[in-house]
Amino acid sequence: MEIDYIKEAIESNWIAPLGPHVDNFESEVAKYIGVNHAAALSSGTAALHLALKIIGVNENDIVLCSDLTFVATVNAIKYLNASPVFVDSNMSSWNMCPEALRIALKSLAPKAVVVTDIYGQSADYDLIMEICDEHKTPVIEDAAESLGAEYNNKKCGVFGQMSILSFNGNKIITTGGGGMLLSNNEEYIIKARKLSTQAREKALHYEHKEIGYNYRMSNVLAGIGRAQLKSLDMYVDKRRRIFNYYKKNLQNLDGIKFMPEIKTGRSTNWLSVILIEMINHKKIEKIINEFSKNNIEARPIWKPMHLQPVYKDFPFYHKGKIPNSTHLFEHGLCLPSGSNLSNNDMDKIINILRMEINRNN
Repeated sequence: MEIDYIKEAIESNWIAPLGPHVDNFESEVAKYIGVNHAAALSSGTAALHLALKIIGVNENDIVLCSDLTFVATVNAIKYLNASPVFVDSNMSSWNMCPEALRIALKSLAPKAVVVTDIYGQSADYDLIMEICDEHKTPVIEDAAESLGAEYNNKKCGVFGQMSILSFNGNKIITTGGGGMLLSNNEEYIIKARKLSTQAREKALHYEHKEIGYNYRMSNVLAGIGRAQLKSLDMYVDKRRRIFNYYKKNLQNLDGIKFMPEIKTGRSTNWLSVILIEMINHKKIEKIINEFSKNNIEARPIWKPMHLQPVYKDFPFYHKGKIPNSTHLFEHGLCLPSGSNLSNNDMDKIINILRMEINRNN
């Protein structure tokens, strides 16, 4: 199906920049998510950078963000020379802890809060939005990892003043590289489209009154995205089946816990993630290396931002003596989760994991 969309783009001579596939991809994703407007961009990071800029984040402004996230979330804040402040996870969803957020907002006046939905699962937006509304602080939803997931029967990507998606090669659907900014505020998306095309003014010549960026998605990539979007729900079902297969066959092992599914939510299980609480991170790495010897790719959980050398000196809000994000990193393992995994593939993974847990315990 993807090749048909690519062929159409080439034959119509709409390759890049922009084109009919981009327009249609924006409207189709917006309709799927349940928002009014969308701008297709070159990456999820680009979308987050523009979201922060559009909402008014400037140099030295404070932006609260999830501690347990991929570094791109925080890098986008630093692109604007703003100051990130990290907020711990809770154990019920592994996403931003509303109570730690409440503590941070009592002492800080941030320009925005960026909430990351990790590993295909929504954060607790009812409580997060209530807290942020009390403090009149806008929310940006980083839904790069959660396309297709739901919270209270709403799709991830619908929460906050703006949200961002990623179509990077490792995501549940992909354009090879790409992202999207979504909002119910049309002015935000109009601004994003302008900034993402070098902030060109409406004039016959090239007129520029502000700094812009080369952040728009090409027509060819948007065509791939349109084809992939048609299969999204099927991919979600496959990822959930994979997660449940692992859970059924590993739940009898002492000390194994699976990433919980948030109440009133439906995870995509983009990645099947477990905690092995009887072993530490160094032993997790040994298990990953053993998988690699068998040509199997597994990964640790995201290393929290407060532990990253580049961000170790920035403030971090958490409740317990040992932050939840630290505990998750210390014991977490992301199992292979590709949509094409067979039961035989997973049986091999499960057998190796059992042997390695016994060896390293």
